[in-house]
Amino acid sequence: MTCSTTRNFHLQRLSVLVSITLLMVMRTHAQTYQPNWASLDKREVPGWWSDAKFGIFVHWGVYSVPAYAPVSQADGVYEKYSEHYESRLLTKNPLFTKFHNRYFGEKTTYQDFAPQFKAEYFDPDQWADLFARSGAKYVVLTSKHHDGFCLWPSPQSPKWNSQDIGPHRDLIADLSSSVIKKGLHMGLYYSLLEWTHPLYNAKTIDEYVDRHMLPQMKDLVSRYKPEVIFSDGEWDYQSKDLKSEQFLAWLYNESPVRNTVVVNDRWGKETRSKHGGYYTTEYDLVHDKSGIGNSSHPWEESRGIGTSYGYNRFETTADYYTSKQLIDLLIDKVSAGGNLLLDVGPEANGLIPVIMQERLLDMGAWLKVNGEAIYHTTRWEKKSSQPGPSSVYFTRNGKTLYALCKKWPDKPLKISGIRKAGKVSMLGLSDPVRSSVTNGTLSIVPPSVLPDRVPCQYAWVFKIENIE
Repeated sequence: MTCSTTRNFHLQRLSVLVSITLLMVMRTHAQTYQPNWASLDKREVPGWWSDAKFGIFVHWGVYSVPAYAPVSQADGVYEKYSEHYESRLLTKNPLFTKFHNRYFGEKTTYQDFAPQFKAEYFDPDQWADLFARSGAKYVVLTSKHHDGFCLWPSPQSPKWNSQDIGPHRDLIADLSSSVIKKGLHMGLYYSLLEWTHPLYNAKTIDEYVDRHMLPQMKDLVSRYKPEVIFSDGEWDYQSKDLKSEQFLAWLYNESPVRNTVVVNDRWGKETRSKHGGYYTTEYDLVHDKSGIGNSSHPWEESRGIGTSYGYNRFETTADYYTSKQLIDLLIDKVSAGGNLLLDVGPEANGLIPVIMQERLLDMGAWLKVNGEAIYHTTRWEKKSSQPGPSSVYFTRNGKTLYALCKKWPDKPLKISGIRKAGKVSMLGLSDPVRSSVTNGTLSIVPPSVLPDRVPCQYAWVFKIENIE
């Protein structure tokens, strides 16, 4: 072997050793999180989610066929969830069984509804366009609710998924593609429990988790690369039983979305408002309020436009939030440091009810004018709101403060806690706004404008620059 050949051989060998070393270092560095809450809870929620503020939840499945819950019943919010239809039949809830037997017959099972979940008018591009026009920045679709029916061809749920029965298509793939093309983040809801799965019981829960749940969740992540995982149905077992820590360690260390994925706090009966990613409420109900509203930890409120997440054909206009109420709700949650995940429940045929579309478009029109007071903002550390006739709420982005007025101020607006302020303007309006600071209080004189020049409906925002 010549000197030149020997040198080349050693250089090649050195190059291989360096490459192997780098791969080992990268792999070691990647394996940051251990499968325990002490380690997992150190992971910060990726910034894109905290900046987004507003997302769309979609509950859609076999329960969209009967599309029923007793909206007038006062037994509690959960009784109004149409997506719990199968459970109410299993527990022989008289309100549900009476309805079911009358309109579908005693011999009709919940599983008989699956062929009627056809999604024949489902147009994912139209859905994605609507969600983008609403001003939402992310979408979370139910991949599988508590009934176990999957909206993708899951190998763990043969003949009980949207490819094998009903629509005969991969609904997750279709919507994910359209949502991502619109520039939105795509996420998935996943239920840890299944009401009728034969292995979902205390004796065989390990087998259920190892053979069914964990492989199914990893399949979802590997196929569709969701940037949000909204886990649910965690209340029957501890997170140790569900092996949630092992799954999250894999998700954070090895999965294709390890750097961008956001998860919630529903991973075991003891985890809400304590472990996981962002904390969750729904219809303002939580299991533990200690972490909610704490600006140091991300959190999110979810609810439907009406009384249910899944489509309920019996809801009336009285059961739906108005556009004004929804925009006020968004202001409430964002000013308190949270996100809003607003749910729509499409019909079984794939159409989103027109009233829901109208509400989303109204929100989008408002956000088109006032979005900078919502996106990329944080809670103002001094206060989230102040009492008064204008119902003023606050958000902040650096040295810029936004005062969001739910009612048009008919007199000078006074905001305490500001020593100095620069330019004050109203979003969407070019007219100058007069202001002054005296003894730590900013006074803003509302502009005088004719109704046809008011920049938006429902709520109005003052932008206050260079505050101290």
